[in-house]
Parts: sequence; C-alpha cells; structure tokens
Amino acid sequence: MRLSERRHMVDYAKTDHGVSERRACEVLSIHRSSYRYQRKERARLPAYQAVIEQSQRYDYWGYRKIQPLVTAQGYQIGREQVRTIRAREGLQVPEKKPKRRRSGLSSMDIDRAQYPGHVWSYDFVFDRTEDGGTIKSLTLVDEFSKVSLDIVSGRSLTGSHVKGALERLINRWGAPTCIRSDNGSEFVASQIKTWLKQNKIGSYYIEPGCPWQNPFIESFNGIFRTTCLNRWIFLNLEEARREIARWRQEYNEIRPHGSLAGLSPLQFLRNFRRDNPKFNQMRMPTP
Repeated sequence: MRLSERRHMVDYAKTDHGVSERRACEVLSIHRSSYRYQRKERARLPAYQAVIEQSQRYDYWGYRKIQPLVTAQGYQIGREQVRTIRAREGLQVPEKKPKRRRSGLSSMDIDRAQYPGHVWSYDFVFDRTEDGGTIKSLTLVDEFSKVSLDIVSGRSLTGSHVKGALERLINRWGAPTCIRSDNGSEFVASQIKTWLKQNKIGSYYIEPGCPWQNPFIESFNGIFRTTCLNRWIFLNLEEARREIARWRQEYNEIRPHGSLAGLSPLQFLRNFRRDNPKFNQMRMPTP
C-alpha cells in the first residue's frame, strides 16, 4: 500500500471511527511525522493542489501532459515535481507495455510533412455500443500539426462517406498536397481515386500489412482508443458521437503534445502560422 493510501486510511479512521492519530498511524505502519508532513506540504504549496486537480480531471494523461497545464495556471513547477506529487497521491497512469518494432520501413524512410496541409492521414477505428452494435470511426489527421481534422462515426461507412468527409474538410481547411492511407477498400475505391485526381491531391498508399509506414495516424488512433473509446461504455451511436466530439475538442485545444513542445495541436498551428506567414496552405477552422 502506497504512503498516500495509508495517509488516506488514517484520515478515514480518525474521521469515521474516532480512532486517535497515534493509534491509526501505528496500525497502518506510517510515522506520524510522515503523515503530518504530507498534509503540511499540500497546504504550503498551491501548485501541489493544482497538480492533483488537473490529474483528477485528466486522469488518462501522464505527468508530461499535466505539467504544462499547471504552469499555464501561473505555477513554477518542473516535470519531476509533478511526477513526485502524482506518485505520492497515487495518480499515475498505468504504464504501457513497450511495443516491439517489426522489421521493415521506419518512419524515417517515408517523406514527412513539411508544413500544415502538406500531408493528411486517415484510417478507421472500430468499437461497439452496449447493445453490441458496431461503431466505425473515420479518423483524419494533419501530419505536421497533429490536428484532428475530423472523426466521422457511424454503423457503416463506405467510400461515399469518405468522399463526403474529404469534401467538407477541404471547404473548411483547404486541400492537402497528399493523403496517406492503407489499402482499405474504402480508400482505394475508384470514386475516391478519381475524386483525388480531379482535385489534384496526391495519394500515398502504404504497403499491405505495414502500419508502421503510417505512424502518425496509428499514434493518433492509439490515443483515441486509450483516452476515449476504452474509457466509456456508449449506450448508442448518438451518445458515442457526442462524447467523441467532446474528446476531439479536448485533444485539439487542450491536450499538450510531446512532439509539439508541449502545445496543443491548435496552439501549435496558430503559432506556426504567426511565425511563418508564407505557409497559408492550411486555413484555421471556422467556429
């Protein structure tokens, strides 16, 4: 049992059962000085409580994501301090098992996006509602800014749905130079290839069975599944769409991204366009 858990048990024994602090600490094997020190530290350091509040609000984010949120509130606190506080309070995110890299092309062997709107990626993610119905979500990401362009969810999505989503996004963001995807039937359909050619948009199809050739959308889909789909049981499709839309807004506007210097995707995009006015290929979204 962690120190923070024993401290909470001491609080419980004192308030709910009238046990003395001395006796409670003795039973739970915690020094009274340690018990009191933790309480004094939280009271003395306002940032401590800010870390707890943000960690509880975004319980699926690690300390690297929480630290920029706390500093944005005006507190000077480092990553290691945030990590220590979260460890004391039992707020860590369970560690993921490391993934094995398969042999083949790495992301460095693939042309990387050089500016916003250069390369988009799309893919499908599957889940189920409580009644067993399928949720099929089309995820679309700008590879350079990591902005989630859209997530379209339905019971069944075809090439026509993919085309409609692309048309809406081009009207909102402008056309990309290239779109990267796997060889799913919805992406290699003749109507999609024809439409891309008509709009002068290049297509990059990864080799079959090589998801590591499309690392940006794979990373996004992993975050989407871990912090959204795996957190909630959806009663129906409409509830799933509402929660996915809320999650997407949080991802774009709030969630710090490690490869974007701790900025959210939209913050990074705004800063990039401010500092590089010649790159206007990608419009900012309308409200």
